[in-house]
Amino acid sequence: MLSIRTAEDFIDGGWARRQRRRRIARDRGVLPRVLRLFVDHAGPVSRTALAQAMSHLTPSRLDRELTRLDVQDLIVLTDDAVVIAYPFSGLPTPFVVRLANGNERYSCCATDALGIAAMLRRRIEIRSRCHHCGEPLALVADPSGPESAAANMMVWVGRRAAGDRRACTSL
Repeated sequence: MLSIRTAEDFIDGGWARRQRRRRIARDRGVLPRVLRLFVDHAGPVSRTALAQAMSHLTPSRLDRELTRLDVQDLIVLTDDAVVIAYPFSGLPTPFVVRLANGNERYSCCATDALGIAAMLRRRIEIRSRCHHCGEPLALVADPSGPESAAANMMVWVGRRAAGDRRACTSL
């Protein structure tokens, strides 16, 4: 007999702890400002723009906070910019999200694209291509999830290889 398992059966404790840390970090400090800058302006988000937006922080404090977020895998930091702040990518990816105001942003993956509607509490459009056949895909999502036209689409989720640090390794 086939056993039926829930999503909880597949979630490892480390993943759950990382997700909890991400939720806490999103609600305070530097990360909300980084995310806001990704929404307001197509990324990457420069250290200069962050320093201007967070003038109450010293440059060394800002650097420490950015390094901490990078180590926790909440952002991907280069020398002069944040290139990824999940769910946003400042570099082109196959996942294009059109925001309610018409501006387009890239997301790191399909799951991140779907989460942007809930994060912004707005309707968004998502475009990508099928990984199997290459056909264009388009759907609309609002804060409650994808609209019914997406009913025949699937998101595939796989495990990272041992030692992989980043949730997004395709960039």
